[in-house]
Order: sequence, then structure tokens, then C-alpha cells
Amino acid sequence: MRIAVVTGPGAVELRDEVRPGVGPEDVLVEVGSCGLCTMERRLFSGDKPIYPVAPGHEAAGRVVELGDAVRDLPASPRIGDLVVLDLLTRCGTCGACRRGRSALCQRPQGGSLSDGTISMGAGLADFVRVRAEQAWPVGAVAIRQAVMGEPLACVAHSLRRGGFRSGDRVVVVGGGYMGRLHLAAARAGGAASVGVVDLSRERLADATAAGATWVAEPDQALGFGGRHDIVFVTAGAPGLLERALVLCDDGGTVVLYGAFPKGTAATVDPDLIHHHELSVIGVYSHEPEDWRTSTGWLVSGTIASDLDSLVTAEFSLGDVAKAFELVSSAPVYRVLVGGE
Repeated sequence: MRIAVVTGPGAVELRDEVRPGVGPEDVLVEVGSCGLCTMERRLFSGDKPIYPVAPGHEAAGRVVELGDAVRDLPASPRIGDLVVLDLLTRCGTCGACRRGRSALCQRPQGGSLSDGTISMGAGLADFVRVRAEQAWPVGAVAIRQAVMGEPLACVAHSLRRGGFRSGDRVVVVGGGYMGRLHLAAARAGGAASVGVVDLSRERLADATAAGATWVAEPDQALGFGGRHDIVFVTAGAPGLLERALVLCDDGGTVVLYGAFPKGTAATVDPDLIHHHELSVIGVYSHEPEDWRTSTGWLVSGTIASDLDSLVTAEFSLGDVAKAFELVSSAPVYRVLVGGE
């Protein structure tokens, strides 16, 4: 089978790899689509110099083989089912996993290909093998929507950890792909209002078209929307934590979803947090229960149009190099790769 390997900055190639066999608890999935996210872009640009590496952790496809132990289990995937794939590895035994916080599993992520190449998802391939419990059936959902199951699981994790409830007043800082998914999920979950803050007028216009209650540049956000119950920071940058706290009403929560540059310092008034009972929550990745929410959004069709609007371009696996070049050279929401 074919598998994409990033061999260095600006270099990606398709290699031949042995098609995986299935163990008793596994499924083999023919990949229909795989999204390129920030990690893939950073690998290709050289910002994350791990080479050679087989990336691709946002994948969906159809089951073509089943292990004997899961073949007849109720609710287990069946041959031909369209599934979204949870490609995170969890050891189940470290302190984080035993506390139910498996997003923070302390065992190093990933594996390796037959030639020793590092595997980080390896969803940019013709086939992927996973444990059946990590393949989530999504019925007749369009593949370009199903492939967003993994980032949606991350958003579900973000909303859950942030304590989001129907009726909350929400601000999303950052109008990129993950910000837009937060917008869609909060609206679907019954938020009283959802504002989007970004420096890009184009992204603010897109957020307005996607149903944002209001949009604003950072300096204008407080005047536009007032104070809110939850502020999701989906794009980390110096000064954003301080701005987010100002946007919080009494008892509000700041959710730091987006990664900040290493070493970023923040100046925060602890008395402000104390007297107004503010919370600052960090979120990272996803956990199994978040996939129930993610696939529920997909199967219900509640945010289908939101997902369709976030597909910037689609490429075949044979044109994977062109896909990487696009995500590294122009602003995009999601670029998808898969199939012939």
C-alpha cells in the first residue's frame, strides 16, 4: 500500500508499505480522507523537525477487515461501515490514564513503520489498522464531514472541560479552523450568544456568515459583546490570556485551547481571579467520551453545513505533495487528502 512520509522541510514522498494485518480486536480501514492540521504543516515547514515521519491523525474511511473477537459484537463496526478514527495511543496504566485523563497519557505517542520510520497517526495512507474500540461508525455521513471527527472530538473535550452549558454567553478568540468548530459546536449546544474575535477581517466576515452573534477585532471585543461566561482561546499569542480574562463575567471561565509559543509569560492579577471567581482551564487533545459527542454531531447532521464550509481543498493521495504545499503557503481552513 501507499503511505505518505515527510522526509524533511518541504519534502514529502509516497512509499510502499506492507498492508497491515488485523489482530482479533482490530479493524482494517481503507482511508477515504485525511485532514492536514497544524502538526502536519509544522512538520512540512520545518518548525517541527522530526524526520522521517508518517503523519496524518484526522482520518476516516470504510472498514474492509475485522478481527475475530469483534466481528459479531453489537455496535462494533461492520465490513463496509464508514468510520472515523481515534488514532491516539493510550497506555491505560500511567497516572494520567488511571485518573481518567488519558488525553495526557504519559507514554510517548506514535509507533513505527516496517522500516523504522516514525509513525504519528499514519493516516495519509491507503489503509490504517486500529483497535475496533477506536473506530466510530457514522452511518451515511459525507466523507468530507466524517474526516472532521477527530478535531470535533478535541472541541467536545474543550467544551466539556470548560463546563459549557446551554444558555452560556460564549466568546471564541481566533477565527481559524478550530475557532470555527468551536463556533459551530457552541451554537449547536444552545449558547445564548457566540462572538468571534480575530485580527483578520476575512475570517470575521466568514464567522458572521457562519452564524456568529457578533464579531470584532481584539481591541474592540469588550465594547461589542460585553462580558461572557466562557472564553475559548483557540489561537495562542502573547497577551491573549489577559484579554480573555477581561472578557469574562463574574464566575466566568477562560479555556486555553490553542497552543501558546513556548516560554510565553502572562501578567495576571490574582485578586481579579479570586474576587470574581474566574477559572483558567487548559485543554489538550481528546478522550474516549469526547468521541461520543463528536460522532453524535456528525450523525445528527446538526453542523453539516458548517463542516462543508470549512473544506478549503481536496486532493488525492497521489497529490499529497500539492496538499502540503497549499497548507504551507496560504491561509486555509482544512485541506483533505485521500483516495485515488
